[in-house]
Amino acid sequence: MGRRYFQGKNSLFLTIGAGVLITLLVVFIITPILGLFFRITFEQFLASLSDLVVWNALILSLVTASISTLVIILVGTPVAWINARHQYPGREIVDTLIDLPLVLPPTVAGLALLLAFGRMGLIGSIFYDYGISIAFTTLAVIIAQIFVSIPFYIRQARASFEQLDPMYEHAAKSLGSPAVPTFFTVILPLVKAGLIGGAIMSFARALGEFGATIMFAGNFQGRTQTMPLAIYTAMQGDLTAAITLSVILIIISFLIIALVKFKLRGYTER
Repeated sequence: MGRRYFQGKNSLFLTIGAGVLITLLVVFIITPILGLFFRITFEQFLASLSDLVVWNALILSLVTASISTLVIILVGTPVAWINARHQYPGREIVDTLIDLPLVLPPTVAGLALLLAFGRMGLIGSIFYDYGISIAFTTLAVIIAQIFVSIPFYIRQARASFEQLDPMYEHAAKSLGSPAVPTFFTVILPLVKAGLIGGAIMSFARALGEFGATIMFAGNFQGRTQTMPLAIYTAMQGDLTAAITLSVILIIISFLIIALVKFKLRGYTER
């Protein structure tokens, strides 16, 4: 009787403690976000949407992030599949290098990209000899986004491939299906939810990229000034525009996270 009493009491304390911790965490996260929403009226928000700076940054961000995500899917999917299903010398080193952008400081990533693709860079100098400049262009924005975002997709894609039972591939092979058609008609449909989730997370990361972009691509309105860079610039003179862009990014980020959770939940429940 006494043991049950103490067990029930401990369970109550744990429940209360967990509730307090969760509440404090939610308040800590949501308070700054509410601060942004309460700082601007709906009329001000709509008026800022007509601002050329806001519009240019929004369009540029959406276009470059979409292109970056498409490239990431095309390159990252076969790489994730190979690393998930095949052993080869140096695979762990390759995996480590793929994950490296996750932990690199953004300024280091930007400087590294500049020294690689700039006019005097290892690769950029070759292109520059033919009159092609990469740094401080829209292409540089896309390269920076790909660099910092591709690990998110490859990690998710590899995990999805690893969770797939190899029996599906063996069954297709036993029926005479070649490897490439099997990959597109059997394997990809079975892991598509995981791949979509990884692609969405990569898109979100590309959309919010700041440090590497400003170092490698600069901050030129209409050419390289994405939403995070426009927020940084607007803070110096137009707080309303900065808040408007911040609110847009928060809404997009929330929808992206919700979509990822929905897709992955549907994937795990099958």
